[in-house]
Amino acid sequence: MRFSTLGDPTNPAILFFHAMGVVEESSERVSKHLADRYYCVMPTSTVYCENQRYAGRADEARQVEEFLRGHGVDRLAFVVASSIGADLGMAFLARGAVPVDHVFFDGGQFAQIGAGTRAAMAPLLYLAIKSLYWTRGATLRHIMWCDDEAIRPYFIEAGRRLTLANMRRQMADNLVDTPFPMLSASLQSRTFWEFGSAEDHFKYRDAVMEAWPRGNFPVFEGHNHMQFQIDDPQGFAAMLAHIIETDELPELPFCR
Repeated sequence: MRFSTLGDPTNPAILFFHAMGVVEESSERVSKHLADRYYCVMPTSTVYCENQRYAGRADEARQVEEFLRGHGVDRLAFVVASSIGADLGMAFLARGAVPVDHVFFDGGQFAQIGAGTRAAMAPLLYLAIKSLYWTRGATLRHIMWCDDEAIRPYFIEAGRRLTLANMRRQMADNLVDTPFPMLSASLQSRTFWEFGSAEDHFKYRDAVMEAWPRGNFPVFEGHNHMQFQIDDPQGFAAMLAHIIETDELPELPFCR
């Protein structure tokens, strides 16, 4: 993995798990609006690190834990996990090595997919992400709901670093068709599983609500995948800060 940080290490810490097809710098669009009050830690998955071999979610979580300990972080004010970053975020939470005050899943990719399908998906996902590098981002409009110059560089850089071998190993280890891990009722009550009503991942919401019934399940009406975070990173950051301070979502005109 690689790690970037923003903010004073003596402040409460926020840990970001990024989405598929981007690098950790993508989280800076949000974290720069929090760095005056919080210490923001942004790992890049080994999948997108040159000359590194992805070994699995457990190894990724271990590396994060070691980084946090090495930088004096013994508690997290927030874990923020986006899209497939939810899979790694959940693996990190399930280990329970670091106490966590709040969690926010932005359009969490909570699919449970059979091994054969995941194996077939790996080369297709590799070509899709690699194409972003080959075309300097021109294919983004065919992959995602938006083609925004503000986020395109993160996809291009991830495509440059990606190898088929790492993508195969990630898909062998992620989105597996096994029961979701247990979380304490207390942590569930401080966790927000958010989905946009217009995104494809909305179909996972019922399974998520059944697995973690003590949680919070806001719907961002009319929003596509990670749309609030992408369109308004400052507003997204303000929402996270409000949750830390009040244990509740702020009033949002599109939230139900």
